Amino acid sequence: MAAWRAGVTYAAPVATTWDPEQYLRFEAERARPFHDLVAQVGQVAHRSPGTVVDLGCGPGQLTATLADRWPAARVTGVDSSAAMIAEAVPRTRPGRLDFVHQAIEDWWPAAPVDLVVSNAALQWVPSHVDLLGTWVREAITPGGTIAFQVPSPGGSAAAIAFRTVAASPRWADRLAAVALGSGPRGSRTPVRTPDEYLDLLARLGCAVNAWETTYLHVLPGEDPVLEWFSGTGLRPYLDALAGDAEAVRAFRTGVAEALREAYPREPYGTVLPFRRTFVVAGRR
Repeated sequence: MAAWRAGVTYAAPVATTWDPEQYLRFEAERARPFHDLVAQVGQVAHRSPGTVVDLGCGPGQLTATLADRWPAARVTGVDSSAAMIAEAVPRTRPGRLDFVHQAIEDWWPAAPVDLVVSNAALQWVPSHVDLLGTWVREAITPGGTIAFQVPSPGGSAAAIAFRTVAASPRWADRLAAVALGSGPRGSRTPVRTPDEYLDLLARLGCAVNAWETTYLHVLPGEDPVLEWFSGTGLRPYLDALAGDAEAVRAFRTGVAEALREAYPREPYGTVLPFRRTFVVAGRR
């Protein structure tokens, strides 16, 4: 992988730490959008890919399924988290599947690739809309494909709960900047609507399949929505309080109360509506 394009300035993402064990607590539910996304690649692509890159590969268990799906392909997983890459590396298959510790903004292939996949990662990259255009023009082969899914914009009840608690008098001085940030749970999300992604990529000459799905996950246990987002959207808030264990506990307690009100527990579990935007774009 070569460095990102010289002379082009992109905003750096907010530094976020990741916990593979926490992230994988809801592994089956988190995998569903990935499999639904990849299933549509064949509807746009005209051939099987020889080179595949998974941007934001996380712990690598889903990246490995790409190597299974296309046995003749060389698959590379890329992630900015050293902890996630450490979890992924044991899945390496020499000559077939490897993993690289690198930020998405810094990724650039040595030669254009046939398929770029990104599952629940681009929402953390403020510059991803600009990057999509550059990747289509220069980083994928003619006939190649970009496929990604991100949380739909518009504000979930969880995001509102995070921001409300963070803006309260107790936390505003430490967390208001996070709540107003450009991350996926901040008020200035970089994510676009499906029609905006379609318009962007179609104007670049791509054949585009864009859609939206809301999953209704039924989660078991105590405060499962808190535990779900403790592996993803709550991370920037927890990072801002890192080193202060009492503050972390108090903030989690406040968020848990807000989430219980937003997502009431039923006798069969807690329902988490999980709204996602999917885009598969084939370069003609």
